[in-house]
Amino acid sequence: MTSPTGAEPRLAPPARERRHTLYFLEAIRDFSPVFLDTEVDATRLLAHRAAAREAGQRRSVVGYLLVAAGEVLARHPEANSAYRGGLRPRVATYPTVSGKVTLDRTLGGTRVVLSTVVPEPHTAGLAEVQRRLDRVLDGDPAELPEFAGVRALHRLSWLRGRLRFARAARDLRLRPLITGTFAVTSLGHRPVDGFHSVGGTTITLGLGRIADRPAVRDGEIVVAPVFRLSLAFDHRVVDGAEAADVLAEIRTALEEWPDPEALEPGESDESGESDEPVASEVTA
Repeated sequence: MTSPTGAEPRLAPPARERRHTLYFLEAIRDFSPVFLDTEVDATRLLAHRAAAREAGQRRSVVGYLLVAAGEVLARHPEANSAYRGGLRPRVATYPTVSGKVTLDRTLGGTRVVLSTVVPEPHTAGLAEVQRRLDRVLDGDPAELPEFAGVRALHRLSWLRGRLRFARAARDLRLRPLITGTFAVTSLGHRPVDGFHSVGGTTITLGLGRIADRPAVRDGEIVVAPVFRLSLAFDHRVVDGAEAADVLAEIRTALEEWPDPEALEPGESDESGESDEPVASEVTA
């Protein structure tokens, strides 16, 4: 049937560079998400980042969140788990914590979502987390070894790629390497206040923009830098009370970040100072 304008739509297969995203979305169809959110006062966090910048150290809000969430999930092994359904459902509880970060990159001329996994961010520390983020943000995704698996999927036929991804996604032993044990995604570089996403992990954290808003301190209304932090959890693995505890503890860790003078000893950062935080380039 001809369209009302008389022009025929252009029909084409999905871009090969986006196939991994489509495979992923199929693999998480049985996810049972529930969404929570809260507001975080970023005053201390931004003060720490400003002090780091003066010391020549580049820091992103996503990096702070990775470290804070890693610490909290290490205390909540029930939330640091993954579920596999079917006739023999299984829950895997992981002894280590790893955070997946989604990235807005261009591959083969197509804007795509890629991701990288940061192992043990809470023990690695801010400097190492930032180095890992900078590497995948500044490097060429067509060359970086971190994305070799994605590029290999793109070279396969649609059916073979889909089956290979599904097989890997069902292997609970591979989850920490492929999706991490929790996920972080951000649209803070756009005028987006709330961002609710399902990252294929039991806990997915979403960052909105930091903006000056009214806040109450000691009974008085003041202006403070605030951002919304969302948490999506898989109800098959944890219940609302546990997820709420995780979100509350992450919020506390971010709002009570150590004094700006207490930069990590021995830190150095060869990436240099940047007026634009790396978090502005991380998205879902």
